[in-house]
Amino acid sequence: MKNFTAKISFLAVLLILTAVSFTTAQETVDTSQAAMDSLNLIPPNVTPVMAKNITVRDNPGDDGGSIQIQWDISVDDYDGGKVTAYRVMRSMEMDGEYTIVGDAPAGNNSFTDNATEDGLEYYYKIAAINELKKDGTVLWSVMSESDPVGPVKSSPQWFDMQRINVFIGTVFVCGAIFFFIHKAKEGGDLYVRKIAGLESVDEAVGRATEMGRKILFVPGINDMDNVQTIAGVNILGRVAQLAAEYETEIEVPVSRSLVMVTAREIVKESYSKAGRPDSFKEDQVHYLTDDQFGYAAAIDGIIVRDKPATIFYMGAFFAESLIMAETGNSIGAIQIAGTGQPSQLPFFVASCDYTLIGEELFAASAYLSRDPRLLGSVKGQDAAKAAILISILIGAILETFNIFQFSNLFKVIGE
Repeated sequence: MKNFTAKISFLAVLLILTAVSFTTAQETVDTSQAAMDSLNLIPPNVTPVMAKNITVRDNPGDDGGSIQIQWDISVDDYDGGKVTAYRVMRSMEMDGEYTIVGDAPAGNNSFTDNATEDGLEYYYKIAAINELKKDGTVLWSVMSESDPVGPVKSSPQWFDMQRINVFIGTVFVCGAIFFFIHKAKEGGDLYVRKIAGLESVDEAVGRATEMGRKILFVPGINDMDNVQTIAGVNILGRVAQLAAEYETEIEVPVSRSLVMVTAREIVKESYSKAGRPDSFKEDQVHYLTDDQFGYAAAIDGIIVRDKPATIFYMGAFFAESLIMAETGNSIGAIQIAGTGQPSQLPFFVASCDYTLIGEELFAASAYLSRDPRLLGSVKGQDAAKAAILISILIGAILETFNIFQFSNLFKVIGE
């Protein structure tokens, strides 16, 4: 019995001593790791395997100055693995000194060097990096470099194949425009949706003729470098020709000297087309002031004093639009307005009898003149817009149901 007790006691003591020894050994290992970290010592077996199959090439479809580098990721590049980043290094000599170009995060297999000079040869290395950071400080870092790859040169290209969709769209739009222009010249009937504001031009000029009162045409407050002003003076040509045919007075007050010269020539030409060149008077088109509200006040004065039967507002307008339109409305004039300024459209809609909204202003010259070139251009643009809307709709449906990745189509073509 005593021998059995002694054996049990011996085994118990042995187990206790074994446990204490294991704990001490574990603490020693942990202490060693902490010591290594505190001393920036590199622990064993942390160097990652290098990246493989590195390729370099000129970046396609650019204007030069960039090179693409691609590689197969390291076998140690996995979640929680040894690779924390890939470092791209560059040299102008295979055995020369390599400088750091940049780093790519773990899991990436490509990098674009955007700091090259065209025509110079470069060599590249990729280093798989494993590093430990604490509070933003690198405690230790190891890497495995690949062999040099190269040489490679960057150069500009004539075409960016990833933007071939823009080229296709441009060709389609130009083709549609030329097709409809040709059709219009051959006498084809091109349907253009009726625009109420333009359909009423003849009626408005006729009303002024019957009442024996003048027509007032306001071409906006911007200069001739604004497309809305150009569209406005195009409409002025048609209105002035009708006024000349009906022997009705037309007055065109402007706020820019260049607009005055242009509008005066257009009105003069319109009188000649109507067969009444002698009826044109240069002071029909006159300058008021460049000041925005000074111009608005002068227009209001003309409206109140002369009480024109018809008023046209065609061009770019801003805060003065409502001031002039309300004054014209107060005397009972027929008012036809057109502008591409979205912020001013509500005021014209509320105060005028007819309003040309946005593109209706720009299509007005084609609508009124029925010139084949202008009509064909409008129809061609409409056809292009319809095609674009249809393609957007089809693409959205295909992308929604993941039938075909439209977004990758031209990327594949470019490659």
